[in-house]
Amino acid sequence: MVTGASSGIGRACVTELVRRDAHVWASVRTDADETELARTYGDAVTVLRMDLRDPASIAACGEKVAAAGPLRGLVNNAGMARPGPLEHVPLEDFRQQLEVNVTGQLAVTQAMLPALRAAPAARVVTVGSMGGRIAGPMVGPYHTSKFALVGLTDSLRAELAPSGIGVVLVEPGAVATSIWPRARAAAEEVRAALPEVARERYAAQLEEAERGAERSARNGVPPERAARVVVHALTARRVAPRYLVGRDAHIAAVLANLPFRLRYRLTAAKR
Repeated sequence: MVTGASSGIGRACVTELVRRDAHVWASVRTDADETELARTYGDAVTVLRMDLRDPASIAACGEKVAAAGPLRGLVNNAGMARPGPLEHVPLEDFRQQLEVNVTGQLAVTQAMLPALRAAPAARVVTVGSMGGRIAGPMVGPYHTSKFALVGLTDSLRAELAPSGIGVVLVEPGAVATSIWPRARAAAEEVRAALPEVARERYAAQLEEAERGAERSARNGVPPERAARVVVHALTARRVAPRYLVGRDAHIAAVLANLPFRLRYRLTAAKR
């Protein structure tokens, strides 16, 4: 089962799993994505309509999967990113970020656990981010969600281990997907909605965040590379609890272990 399967890492995971002769349940949100996946993969993929903000859609998908029999693995991939200075982020936007990236991940896992428990040595693989190791300015809601996802995944790993269900966190750095053009468009909307004083106060950090998004779109690893790591975490006989993907993710892991003052200086969170 792969959530967020319409593009990026999720879509690449579907392709890699089908290549390995797996039958894949793939969740999407739109008619167009459902039609396109069905046309591309045929009977190898069963497309589900799921919105992580809609508990009823999640529960219905869980019931459908469980009714079909054991589920060998779940890939919690779907997510979103909300930019902007925390001083001015609308609280409803902040809640939505956590609803999708944290609460939604747990809701999907809960819904799929009956089918996962029916399979021997099932796995749950969650796609996190290097943004769950270090935090910088202008994407605070996203960082908050990814740090929370680390705690959620670690607790699930401990709780499900006695049942023989493995839980793995994959932490990519920048991946060359459509998230970056969407993030740029969202950043422009956020900038336009800010009061004039906020646009002036945060101008330098907003501009640097936009340049960073452009660099990530240009230099990010292909989604297929991240997908291979996810599929390894699903299928290998022995797996690690966490996997980093990309040079920048490995750098972030090093930065996360630096003394706090130096870490803050390097991530532009100066005191």
